[in-house]
Amino acid sequence: MSGHSKWATIKHKKGAADKARGKLWAKLIRQVEVAARAGGGDIEANPTLRTMVDKAKGASVPNDTIDRAIKRATGELEGVTYESVTYEGYAPEGVAVFVDVLTDNRNRAAADIRHIFSKQGGSIAEPGAVAWQFERKGVIRVARSTSEDDLMLVALDAGAEDIVDEGEDWRVTSAPTDMTAVRDALDEAGITYSAADVTMLAKTTVALGTAEAARKVLRLIDALDEHDDVQDVFANFDIPDEILEAVDA
Repeated sequence: MSGHSKWATIKHKKGAADKARGKLWAKLIRQVEVAARAGGGDIEANPTLRTMVDKAKGASVPNDTIDRAIKRATGELEGVTYESVTYEGYAPEGVAVFVDVLTDNRNRAAADIRHIFSKQGGSIAEPGAVAWQFERKGVIRVARSTSEDDLMLVALDAGAEDIVDEGEDWRVTSAPTDMTAVRDALDEAGITYSAADVTMLAKTTVALGTAEAARKVLRLIDALDEHDDVQDVFANFDIPDEILEAVDA
């Protein structure tokens, strides 16, 4: 498992605090609304909406809260219109950063994201400057207790592209449009998974060789994550185990 993947796992564990504050719920509900507005409120006919609803339910967002979000998006209830925007930039050490944002005020979001980059020693880049360093993929994480042969038989037949051993789990990747089919096949086979989402995977990584370098990059990533409009932050860093342990301590 790469240092970046391990950091994502650490953040997932720390996410319990965000749940308590309602911050994670607010972000997930915003994602549900945008997916429903873009592709309609029928979960069966809108795979993106289904993915977002599953994420929300996985974080224990109440069903009626999810239903209201869908109704706001489809016009059955009054609500705010959110716009999807992406920002690209560089963290310290030359790490490429790609930020997904959903906002009701594009100008405010742009100013805020630029300020965060600048304050944390990074810099905003022109659109397209770092996006080419990432690939959008469907990613499903399956417990290592599942046999590789069983997982390959089910996942690859359903359209998965690759299965990678990341220590604590298997990372199953697919084209974004195939993730729902792969997930359904795992469900049908009784194979459990801890996460299923469309994400951005780095094509190459930048190794962070000292704890100070890692802290500088992670301070920027965390500051972006804390912004209410930011939905996801992707970066191409890799942190060796011993340095990640020192940073997490």
